[in-house]
Amino acid sequence: MTEYDNAIEINGVTKKYDGFTLDNINFTVPKGSIMGFIGQNGAGKTTTIRSLLNIIKIDSGEIKLLGMDHIKNEYEIKERIAVVFDELPFHDSFTGEALSVMFSGLYGSWDKARFFELCERMELPVKKKLSKFSKGMKMKMQIATALSHNAELLIMDEATTGLDPVVRNEILELFREYLMDGNRSILMSSHITSDLEKIADSVTFIDKGKILISGYKDEILESHGVIKCSKEELAVIDPKDYISARVNDFGAEILTADRKNAKQKYSGTVIEKTSLEEIMLFYVNRGKKEWS
Repeated sequence: MTEYDNAIEINGVTKKYDGFTLDNINFTVPKGSIMGFIGQNGAGKTTTIRSLLNIIKIDSGEIKLLGMDHIKNEYEIKERIAVVFDELPFHDSFTGEALSVMFSGLYGSWDKARFFELCERMELPVKKKLSKFSKGMKMKMQIATALSHNAELLIMDEATTGLDPVVRNEILELFREYLMDGNRSILMSSHITSDLEKIADSVTFIDKGKILISGYKDEILESHGVIKCSKEELAVIDPKDYISARVNDFGAEILTADRKNAKQKYSGTVIEKTSLEEIMLFYVNRGKKEWS
């Protein structure tokens, strides 16, 4: 079995469409960690994931999963990874029992006992047709199948979108358990940044097909900050020192990527810690520089 340090390595990947380009993207997901892959709808998250899975053919660049080439070793890779999409890929006429029979034929490592244990834990009736399931139950069924064949890498594409907070917390707890042995990894694409703040080790932020930030979540949150000031104070702050500014009648909020430097340079202002959601919002509006 291939030894590897990074569960995912993406180097210089480009894919051009009419009106959209995945533009020379690079990032790695270290083995044993969870990376949050964030960005607006249409930013390129799903295109990246489909490229990883070789559903989409990339124009240039290199992708490795579990230390192997994503095209040359596609079948071996797909035996050892699990993918959860935002829409249920199983036919509505299936039951949990039928899914277990199907997956035992697809995966040599299918763990029937683990699957039924997860179904019981998540209160999923295995004799009931999926057509009778709620959206949350369908997502939990996808996750139960994904976690039942000893996959080393779990790839999630907007899997928690539209689920209530109780179901999302339940799912996040399962992911924490999944990662506990230190050899498993997760790439979790989502625009629900609060979930990622709870669970992710690192974060990659994509916007309009370009990677804007990629690194350890705590370091990103530590280095960024929001300067709160008046409009007059905004006028004297060097535009090079901030990403963008949210301006209203009462003053301005400015995102800086170097909180330490801003504290020294603009000591008269208030600089507060920020969140992934705020960071994403200010970066998305960076082209306007000032917005409301």
